[in-house]
Amino acid sequence: MRFRGPYRRARRPGLQMTPMIDIVFLLLVFFIMTFQIVATEGDFRVAMAAAQRAGDPPPTVDLPVRLRLTATADGGLASIRLGDRVVADHAELRQHVRELVQSAGGVETRLKIDLVCDHHLNYEHVIDAVTACRGYLDQQGRLVDLIRQIRFVPR
Repeated sequence: MRFRGPYRRARRPGLQMTPMIDIVFLLLVFFIMTFQIVATEGDFRVAMAAAQRAGDPPPTVDLPVRLRLTATADGGLASIRLGDRVVADHAELRQHVRELVQSAGGVETRLKIDLVCDHHLNYEHVIDAVTACRGYLDQQGRLVDLIRQIRFVPR
């Protein structure tokens, strides 16, 4: 059986490249528009310790320094002990930490603080203590590092 007419010369189906290229470009535009640039994870500030000269005495601070926060029955702050000193408040704690850093030769990376807290202590007192040990802002608004290594130690 032979067909005559337009069916006889029918072309073979071919691969259409133009719609495929259009789809690829649409996908490319979609992914470019939805791409979100985020800050690099793991951006660590690494500060190398300064080399100690032969004539310098070693620091006199026992490492790590223990900071003990005790709580009252209602979760308030009862006392702050830095090493064997009793400290009145967080401002005085920051002052004692600054003295520790200065007595250790100003090398804040070598000092460590072990923070021991009562379980029922309000969290705001813990944050204030960490802030007092970590650093402060100077008159120009720059952060001055005191102690970078603060760890929580179980009681």
